[in-house]
Amino acid sequence: MQQIVFWFALTVLVCGVIFFFIGFYLRKFLTSRKIKDTENYITRVKDETEKEIDSRRKEAEFELKDWKLKATAEFDESTKTRKQELLEYERRLAQKETNLDKRLEYLDKKIYDLDEKEKTVKEAETKIDTRSKEIDCLISEEKRELERISGVSSQEAKKLLLEKIEDDVKHEAAIIVKQVEDETRETSKKRARNIVGLAIQKYAAEHVVETTVSVVHLPNDEMKGRIIGREGRNIRAFESATGIDVIIDDTPEAVIISGFNKVRREIARISLEKLISDGRIHPARIEEVVEKTRNEIEEKMVEDGQQAALELGLRGMNPELIRLMGRLKYRTSYGQNILRHSKEIAYLMGTMAGELGVDIQLCRRAGFLHDIGKAVDHEVEGSHAVIGGNLCRKYGEIPEICNAVASHHGEEEPETLMAVLVAAADAMSAARPGARRDTLEAYIKRMAKIEQIAESFRGIEKVHAIQAGREIRVVVKPDEIGDPDSPLIARNIAKKLEEEVAYPGQIKVVVIRETRSVEYAK
Repeated sequence: MQQIVFWFALTVLVCGVIFFFIGFYLRKFLTSRKIKDTENYITRVKDETEKEIDSRRKEAEFELKDWKLKATAEFDESTKTRKQELLEYERRLAQKETNLDKRLEYLDKKIYDLDEKEKTVKEAETKIDTRSKEIDCLISEEKRELERISGVSSQEAKKLLLEKIEDDVKHEAAIIVKQVEDETRETSKKRARNIVGLAIQKYAAEHVVETTVSVVHLPNDEMKGRIIGREGRNIRAFESATGIDVIIDDTPEAVIISGFNKVRREIARISLEKLISDGRIHPARIEEVVEKTRNEIEEKMVEDGQQAALELGLRGMNPELIRLMGRLKYRTSYGQNILRHSKEIAYLMGTMAGELGVDIQLCRRAGFLHDIGKAVDHEVEGSHAVIGGNLCRKYGEIPEICNAVASHHGEEEPETLMAVLVAAADAMSAARPGARRDTLEAYIKRMAKIEQIAESFRGIEKVHAIQAGREIRVVVKPDEIGDPDSPLIARNIAKKLEEEVAYPGQIKVVVIRETRSVEYAK
């Protein structure tokens, strides 16, 4: 066994030596081959250059012969003055020939210089690499020496410099922002306050809390069994026909109907009341009553839409638009009834249009129709503003109204003053205290988050959220925050609130800087 291992090792060693010599001679052969190819390339380039020189020399000789023939012919035919000119031409041709010879010599010298420069460039590259390494070493040593002398690292020095530049830029930016805001406020604040204040003072609407459930009272608890039916067939038929859940619990003499769609919930409530008063409750009767009630509700929606248009003095509106507007009576958003909200926007639009000298009836029409897309937004893809604009175009409203409806949430660019007024009136209606419903827990969390965001900035002493979260007052430390920095702090807080907090309407950010000087008389 040891002999086998010995011979195997010896064989591996011999093979390794053989491969080593083969690789060495192969590399040597490839190197010599590469050198030979390089020499052949240089020779080929030189031959091509010589051929080009010979070609140019021949062309010059042919050109010279042509010139001589022409000069001789013209010499025989011209006058003595012409002969003198031909002699001059001949002299110039001779000079050209001399110049060509000089150019040939120059080309030969240029080729030689190029070869020399190539060698020089290679040597220079080697020297540059060496020098670059030396320079890098010197720079590193100088940097370490500077850090040792100053006692501050390069990163710390860079950070200090950036902080200084940042403070200077913030200070200048705050001054510019304050100047711009002051100029803008002088020209627009007074006018805007008067218009918005007048519109809000002239209109006030009642608001009711809408829920997703309705309660139907029963004459007695025995009616619950009749509503359920044998093996639950009546309640199943009722839920299937209306699309609404019927909740029967221990509440005495009452059942609850639940559903997010207010139209279906209203149909279910009226149908159930009719069935209870009639006393005949079975699947066929349930389907009959539900269908009849659905038709009555459709007629009621048309009447509600016509009544709203009549109150606003709007005429010539497409019947389908009237029906859709009546349907909004059973639609809510953030606790607001959409039909009442649309009427409120129409009144606000009329008030602002009167102040600005715009067509009041046209503006009321646009405000009344601005949320019509919510009547079908659960059936059609897209935002309610774009859907509403398409509905207005479909049913013959003028382009200005269509644009105002479609652009009041920014999906399209507003093209008229009326479109801007619709967006402003919608924001006013949503921002007014009491217009939208919040749960107490969500309200408290939002207030805490608003104060927490404002307190996260440097130099803040106290923060108070007031006016139900519509305004926050920020008291800053006067020794850390200057007067020019106050507008910048207010802008940064407002921007962070926009990014991190969901709230209806707008939040006013007031930054207060107070300096007190106290001295005692003894």
